[in-house]
Amino acid sequence: MGWCCSGICRALAPLVLLFVLRERSCCCCWGLKPGSGDLEKSPLSDPDPWDVLERHKRSWVWNQFFVLEEYTGNEPLYVGKLHSDVDKGEGKVKYVLSGEGATSIFTIDENTGDIHATKRLDREAQAYYTLQAQAIDRLTNLPVEPRSEFVVKVQDINDNEPKFIDGPYVAGVPERSSLGTKVVQVAATDADDPTYGNSARVVYSIVEGQPYFSVEPKTGVIRTALPNMDRETRDQYVLVIQAKDMVGQMGGLSGTTSVTVTLTDVNDNPPRFAHKIYQYTVLESLPVQSVVARIKAADADIGSNAEMDYRIMDSDGPGMFNITTDEDTQEGVIILHKPLDFETKSGFALRIEATNRNIDSNLLSLGPFSDTTSVKVTVEDVNEPPVFSTRFNKMVVSEDARVGFSIGRVSAHDPDTPHSTIRYSIDRNTDMDRFFNVDALNGVISTAKPLDREASSVHNLTIFATESQDPTQIGKGITLITVLDINDNAPVFAEDYDTVLCENAMPGQVIEKISAVDKDEPLNGHRFYFTLDAPVAGNLNFTLRDNKDNTATVLTKRGGFRRREQPMYRLPVLITDNGSPALSSTNTLSVRVCECDSSGVPLSCGAVAYTATGLSTGALLAILGCIITLLVMVLLIVTMRRRRKQPLILEEERDIRENIVRYDDEGGGEEDTEAFDMVTLRNLNIVRDPSVRRDVTPDTPTYFHYTAASRPPYKSLPDNVVFREFIWERLKDADVDPTAPPYDSLQTYAFEGSGSVAESLSSLESLSTDSDQNYDYLSNWGPRFKKLADLYGNSDSGSVFS
Repeated sequence: MGWCCSGICRALAPLVLLFVLRERSCCCCWGLKPGSGDLEKSPLSDPDPWDVLERHKRSWVWNQFFVLEEYTGNEPLYVGKLHSDVDKGEGKVKYVLSGEGATSIFTIDENTGDIHATKRLDREAQAYYTLQAQAIDRLTNLPVEPRSEFVVKVQDINDNEPKFIDGPYVAGVPERSSLGTKVVQVAATDADDPTYGNSARVVYSIVEGQPYFSVEPKTGVIRTALPNMDRETRDQYVLVIQAKDMVGQMGGLSGTTSVTVTLTDVNDNPPRFAHKIYQYTVLESLPVQSVVARIKAADADIGSNAEMDYRIMDSDGPGMFNITTDEDTQEGVIILHKPLDFETKSGFALRIEATNRNIDSNLLSLGPFSDTTSVKVTVEDVNEPPVFSTRFNKMVVSEDARVGFSIGRVSAHDPDTPHSTIRYSIDRNTDMDRFFNVDALNGVISTAKPLDREASSVHNLTIFATESQDPTQIGKGITLITVLDINDNAPVFAEDYDTVLCENAMPGQVIEKISAVDKDEPLNGHRFYFTLDAPVAGNLNFTLRDNKDNTATVLTKRGGFRRREQPMYRLPVLITDNGSPALSSTNTLSVRVCECDSSGVPLSCGAVAYTATGLSTGALLAILGCIITLLVMVLLIVTMRRRRKQPLILEEERDIRENIVRYDDEGGGEEDTEAFDMVTLRNLNIVRDPSVRRDVTPDTPTYFHYTAASRPPYKSLPDNVVFREFIWERLKDADVDPTAPPYDSLQTYAFEGSGSVAESLSSLESLSTDSDQNYDYLSNWGPRFKKLADLYGNSDSGSVFS
């Protein structure tokens, strides 16, 4: 099989053809039998046993195929040609191509074996393709050549520019670095084939950043090109670095990146004060530990290189001021260390030094790294409150001091005006009970009440000193008054003793040990003396022995005590102190007689309880039952009396005649007498209560004034008068009734009027008249009764109702 690849192969075609003819003529070199006359043995014939010993002729002619990448022609790119020696040009052999890119990228002419690339190839995507070629018989589809592989290699062209994968770059270099100091190294990569030509051979150059920096062409190392660059002048540079392939020759491709170079700081600048003298003014009332002023020395460096310490080198007020460094602002903070006093000193002069904290030994030649300045502090006068000559005074006074006794004196002065008048007073919050007074002019403290050391032994007073010219200026002083003790309290028992005496006690037996206490506190301590009071000093039952150690012992003089005879003994003990004058008190010791066991433990004490005799248990229970019954009856009576209430209206005072039926229409004839009989109202039975409400003065008006003797009977009075009198009587009774409720009660009583010209039309009295009435009088009643007169007032009316 022969091959040809593009124009290069065509140029070598005569040589290839000569090589093929030569191989064909050398049958002995390719394993053919000598003298056989056949150029080639058919692969379908039976194998010869000598074939394994002979060298066969090579049927395929191979070489590697090459194809240029990025081909942009309109026609498919010719790659090469495959040819089998079996192919005699008769069209019996068919060429088949398989493998990577077969049919999709590479195609083969099955008749001629020509191979073409139908797509644009990119070496950076795939550098070579492995294909398999085979020649088969077109009629039988049997292979006439064994399957063989060949490679199509994509030949590189310079179609990729260098790229900085890690760009852009950021780097730093200390300021004042020497010439050629390395800053950073950059690197560019080229996707072209580094083994073929110069397409991937890159050189570096600096486009921007000169003359401060340079770059090595082959390595990409960036170095300083100027010595002693100053950060304070310029602290940042932006470089543009170019990478170009083809060894930088014309026609090569290039790529760029940026490199930001920052000059890092070194301590090459000393601190400097902006002024040689600073002046500040403060008030003399400025509290201690307050900030007087802030000063700062400027340092062009940054970070730790600008840190500095301040100190006071010299001052005409030693110890008055202190200076520290504010770590956030690097300022020197001057702080007041002692109180200011304008009257003592009105100004101070300080000399302050600022020094760098971190000094580079390699840059000492640029020093010194410190600076000094002067600070003037002027003190301004303020109106200060009075000041006590002694802020804390101690005084003593005896608790028996009389009222008005002078204890001591306090003194204060005005620091601004020496002869200013001062007025003194006591803060009553520290003397709530007002035991003391202070003279407002001279400051003498005296007693205002009797003192009692036992109630309060120490008084802590706050004294105010106020300027007369300016009452807002008030000074404070403390006076501690201690009350001295006197012997004004008699000694008493130290506790309430519960003394037990056994009935079987023997003479001389100790029954109690007593001690005493005294509220006083003598300087030499207490000394108490114990004796029995004179009336009982010679008693036959007990004696007392003073132990000379502020205690005493009580002993029995005899035995045979019986609690039936006397269950309790009271022993008065006289206790005297050693005060001057001595005080004493009599304290009673109660001794109970008890029945004790053999070891002296009390079993029962006090009087013996006697059981009542002569009454049986049943009698006692009967008496108890009677008592309980009486108590229950008394309780029930009291409860009923409390719950009993007087009715608002007595039952016997109720009368049905008080219930007046009101009619708003004219009478209905004879039936009205059955509904209500007015005659009943005339038979009044008034119940009068002789008791009179004394808290109400009845003032009951009446239309008719009668005396008791001259009052006419109700039946002889007109109807309207009867009703009115009845109502007023009821109202009067209600006013004077003590059981009536304490509020006004309105009762309504209706009755017939008496103003009609025709008088009453009611038929209540019709029973007393004739049934046949004459109605002629209706014509005399006027036009309002004309209708009735027409109906009833003539003889024809009878025929109407017949």
